[in-house]
Amino acid sequence: LKDTLEKRGVLGHLKARIRAEVFNALDDDREPRPSLSHENLLINELIREYLEFNKYKYTASVLIAESGQPVVPLDRQFLTRELNAFEESKDNTI
Repeated sequence: LKDTLEKRGVLGHLKARIRAEVFNALDDDREPRPSLSHENLLINELIREYLEFNKYKYTASVLIAESGQPVVPLDRQFLTRELNAFEESKDNTI
């Protein structure tokens, strides 16, 4: 059964989901998080974009839960302006 689940790619997803749920269960809402600085907000957003691009959705959900990052992603144009960056491609999927 384990081999079958691994071959289908399901076992990794189950492990990640369990890990995310354990973190959520252990997360103490009574203990306030430190405020999220502007710099950390931008860094976390870049990390989230990387995780979501690579389909690490459970890892991204743990990042959002632990960091206090807004659930709704920041606008890509806003990130580009804030980081003084530019995009070579007009393809928003990259």
